[in-house]
Amino acid sequence: MHIGFITNCLHQRTLPEIISWAGANGFISLELACWPREANAVDPSLDVVNFNQARADELNALARQNNITFTCLTYCPNTLEHDPAKREAIVQHLYRIMDAAHMLGVKNVSTFIGRDETKTQKENFDEMVKVFTPLLDYAGARDVRIAIENCPMPGWQFEGLPGNLAYAPLIWDEMFARLPHANFGLNLDPSHLVWLGVNYYDIVPQYASKIFHTHAKDTEIYADKRAYDSILNSGWGTWWMYRLPGKGEIDWKRWANVLRANGYDGVLSIEHEDPEYERTEELVKEGLQLGRQNLTEAISS
Repeated sequence: MHIGFITNCLHQRTLPEIISWAGANGFISLELACWPREANAVDPSLDVVNFNQARADELNALARQNNITFTCLTYCPNTLEHDPAKREAIVQHLYRIMDAAHMLGVKNVSTFIGRDETKTQKENFDEMVKVFTPLLDYAGARDVRIAIENCPMPGWQFEGLPGNLAYAPLIWDEMFARLPHANFGLNLDPSHLVWLGVNYYDIVPQYASKIFHTHAKDTEIYADKRAYDSILNSGWGTWWMYRLPGKGEIDWKRWANVLRANGYDGVLSIEHEDPEYERTEELVKEGLQLGRQNLTEAISS
């Protein structure tokens, strides 16, 4: 088991700069953010629109020089976007990401299911099948797996609604029953399950074969505020807050041992969303190093 991070936290650095910094600071891997690029902006995301095999070879060579591997290409939009034109643009971008993953030799592409807020949950599952069946077939032909990130995205479409359908184990059961593809699984992030009240340790055996990749993010609970708010109607950060590994509720040694015991020996990929370490680039880097230190102690003890 090893430690990496997703690149989009270093907003003002290019991908080659991030690769160099990660290798020099004890990280083993990177999860490459692949959101569409803004014109003329410095962006840590992988530009999959203007991508080819020569560029893939250059990035892989740079990664090898810095003792870095790429574990996942990630783009988490609302894939079930109600507007047909917006949905089509999202889907086409996912196809480009899968092409880039194939060229780089990266096994995993991570995304959201999302939600069409005008439809019922059952109708959203129907939409999921229509959208993801061709995506999974396309991925499979390129030896790529699709790993769904389990963030609920509360209030994404409107207040009180979990904006990403795939946020809880019971829903994963229906998701995998509807799409029983071998290359369809999870980019499992326990931080969301903390504030949802799900026992994230005990679910691992049930979904072991579907855990393709993991995010390492913690959650701090403010017990004095919890009694005054609800689970999904609370928005972000009222009685809970996302933190770096070791700054919240998760026992990372136990989490790593449970993952290992159930066959996962891949990356713990830090997703940096800790507001205490976000105001400057120096703080972001300090936070990443703190997370790496805490996770290193957890997986080696």
